[in-house]
Amino acid sequence: MKLPDSELRKEREILLAKFPPGQTERALDFLGRFQNLEARVVSARQVCVSYNLRDYSLHTLLDALEDAGFHLDDTLMSLLLRALAKYSEEVQLHNLEMPDRPIKKSDEAYVQAWEHHPHGDYDDTPPEWREYR
Repeated sequence: MKLPDSELRKEREILLAKFPPGQTERALDFLGRFQNLEARVVSARQVCVSYNLRDYSLHTLLDALEDAGFHLDDTLMSLLLRALAKYSEEVQLHNLEMPDRPIKKSDEAYVQAWEHHPHGDYDDTPPEWREYR
């Protein structure tokens, strides 16, 4: 499937845990090593990342941060927002792998099947059984 680059460009906010303090600047330095990834500090615990979905996904970035020893915020709201973002990106990535289907050819199969299907008040019951009283 062909998507415009504007739909593949993602901007996500990553919220880090309160403890240990000073994670934000270290996370910014860590994320700065990735190519084609822009990162900036939004608040004392929040880093905003901007990336192309063909290069990274939120799931891979969060895994990289956790593997490097960073602690992510684990409040229910943060977990839900991350899960929703991960799911939507997984669906988009899956759809990118799907080949384009020629719509007309697939519709032709349904048209042909419909033409051979009996229409109206068709009844499979033999006439002698329908008139039996």
